[in-house]
Amino acid sequence: MPVLLALACRAPESSARAEFRFAEVNEKSLGLWEGNKPVLVYNHGVISKAGVPADRARSSYVHPMYGLDGEVLTDDFPKDHYHHRGLFWSWPHVKIGDKEYSLWDLRGIRHQFERWLEKEVSTKEATLAIENGWYVGAEKVVQERIRLRVHPAKADERAIDVECEWVPVKAPLTLTGAEGKSYGGLTLRFAPGTNTAITIPAGLTKADLPMTNLPWADLTRLWDGEKKTSGAAIFVHPSHPDFPPQWLTRHYGVLCLGWPGVKPATFQVGEVIRCRYRVWIHRGPASAERLSRAYEDYKAEGATK
Repeated sequence: MPVLLALACRAPESSARAEFRFAEVNEKSLGLWEGNKPVLVYNHGVISKAGVPADRARSSYVHPMYGLDGEVLTDDFPKDHYHHRGLFWSWPHVKIGDKEYSLWDLRGIRHQFERWLEKEVSTKEATLAIENGWYVGAEKVVQERIRLRVHPAKADERAIDVECEWVPVKAPLTLTGAEGKSYGGLTLRFAPGTNTAITIPAGLTKADLPMTNLPWADLTRLWDGEKKTSGAAIFVHPSHPDFPPQWLTRHYGVLCLGWPGVKPATFQVGEVIRCRYRVWIHRGPASAERLSRAYEDYKAEGATK
């Protein structure tokens, strides 16, 4: 059963208190709702799609991610880039010892779900923590831990904090972004739409930006599916390595972190790599001033933890 149809079929009954709750969408996907409104789906099983090459199958990513009015913000298996997958984290150049692979387009290495670390809900937040491995064949080469902390929806916004941790376990790990573009890291692929606006701290930008250092970027559009205008930004926490990191933005519908960017970074066995982000979802358009205020709020919250 398609994820969206299954999600609709299994949506919980409405709750006056709008409490968070998790429920299985199917044996491969776990959904989160706030009251009767869907928030996101985490795909822990291997997902494939009819008509798409079998080597594009993948796991360990978020899709769909929803706006405040139920609009689907993310895309999966888009025809222009079959390997793009909602909110995901991967690199085009992953070197383990002296051998190179691509977690970005799924060549020789893959994510594999191992266990749930935390699955907690309350009226104040929902937390989902996952332990995965990066595998080459049957061998685990990197331990991965992802923590999603979802805040309650406000009048016109929602915050989802994303905390990532990677530890090489087999051999030194070298990560590098795409040549001349820098993508590689946290990536948000958006659903089809029109009237696309990408906003950075300097304001609206009409050009696609490769290898551009930014603390945040936002993409807003009129969604084809629901005919609603909304958007989502990625905020980078100041504790992030090499802050502010490089980015690649594309008006066709993707925001790509580019860390460590076009210059490789090597990490030794047992070394912990930590990156923190916030996905900030908003109803309607958002000005650079509004986004900047939301980013400052994120920094202030992080400083207290």
